[in-house]
Amino acid sequence: MHPGKAERSEDFVRRIPLSRRSHVTGFQVLPGGITEHESALERDFVTLATFTDPNAKVTSQPVTIAFRDGGMARRYTPDFLVHWSSGHSELVEIKYRSDLREHWKQLRPAFIAARDWCEEHDAWFRIATERSIRCPRLANAKRLLPLRTAYLDPAAAQEVSRTVASLSDPTLARLAAAVPVDRAVALGAIWRMIARGALRMDLAVPIGMDAPVALP
Repeated sequence: MHPGKAERSEDFVRRIPLSRRSHVTGFQVLPGGITEHESALERDFVTLATFTDPNAKVTSQPVTIAFRDGGMARRYTPDFLVHWSSGHSELVEIKYRSDLREHWKQLRPAFIAARDWCEEHDAWFRIATERSIRCPRLANAKRLLPLRTAYLDPAAAQEVSRTVASLSDPTLARLAAAVPVDRAVALGAIWRMIARGALRMDLAVPIGMDAPVALP
């Protein structure tokens, strides 16, 4: 058995300690239930995952993996298991890049064990850092997620859909100006429709008034 090879996994009941780095611990209510986090970066990962896939199931510290490292028995508990609506699953470790660099030698055998566990459970193992989490999509997620459940005026939404279909190369600004309702009402409907996926935009970049918008 090579160093880091997983021997077994077992259920783990998570306790939330005080995070030494960010002092941010808590819970997020998702469509699939409550997900716990113990750092600001973990919180941001859950926000981003929920925004990217509203039907994703995010489970915090789902398993503890027992493995051997140079003859020594060790245990490793990854941060999240994500079941995406596409059908694939990811075991995810959340780490700041500086922590990875500083502790890589100690962490690597545990990551190998996690990869082995994923091979046995039809999943992928991934390390997510602030570089992939704290991106423009996260800023958009924080802005738009609260609007997914906000009231959407049906008549205004109908006018927005009709208007965007009639425009050539519509942008957010052109659409807001062309919808035949009060501008504040139009903007409110547009933002709520973007949040719900009823209007399509490139959410991987910062949203500007000159951003193209279209029907799904």
